[in-house]
Amino acid sequence: MTEDSMAEGLTDRLEQLEKSVRRAAETIARLRKERDSLQAKVAGLEAKLGAAEADRTELAGLRQERKEVLAQVDGIIKELDRLDIQ
Repeated sequence: MTEDSMAEGLTDRLEQLEKSVRRAAETIARLRKERDSLQAKVAGLEAKLGAAEADRTELAGLRQERKEVLAQVDGIIKELDRLDIQ
C-alpha cells in the first residue's frame, strides 16, 4: 500500500466513524426525548392512580355508612311495627 492509499483508507474510516458518532448522538437524543415523554406519562398515570385509590377509600367509607344507615332504618321500621301492634 502506498501512503496515498493508506491516507485515503484512513480518511474513509474517519468519515465512517464520524457518521456513526452522529447517528449514535441522534439516537441518544431521540431516546432521551422518548424517555422524558414516558416519564411524563408515568407521572400522569401515578396521579390518576392516587386519585383512584382515594376514590376507592371514600367509596368503602360510603358503603360502610350506607350499611349503618340501613341498619338504623331497619331498627326504626321494626320499632314502628311493634308500636302498631300494641
